[in-house]
Amino acid sequence: MDFPDDILYTKEHEWVRIENGKARIGITDYAQKELGDIVFVELPEVGSEVTAMEPLGVVESVKTVSDIYSPVSGKVLEINDELESIPELVNSSPYEKGWMIVVKMNDKEELKELLSAEMYTKYVEEEIQ
Repeated sequence: MDFPDDILYTKEHEWVRIENGKARIGITDYAQKELGDIVFVELPEVGSEVTAMEPLGVVESVKTVSDIYSPVSGKVLEINDELESIPELVNSSPYEKGWMIVVKMNDKEELKELLSAEMYTKYVEEEIQ
């Protein structure tokens, strides 16, 4: 499994990459593998507000339907429209083409609550056992 060092993670298996003060959000490689083939992604509207650790959308796979939780609070600036017609991008490229939303953060202090790649790797290894 791949957990890039330039990303922060949640225990709910979402990731956030900070780019020019904005937060790009998706689900982790571990999460997409656990879910299986993703067939549908429901995302919030541009301009809506998301709240840290509250659901921001839904991912549906051949196995299950799961909430996606926002790692940070803020205003949705962008959504990945490609996921509407190609939801499997979340499986094939979870950290690049499979990103979900970009948020203008309300409080950068929330980032302190998230896990580093090293911490997340340990968390996943414990969860697998």
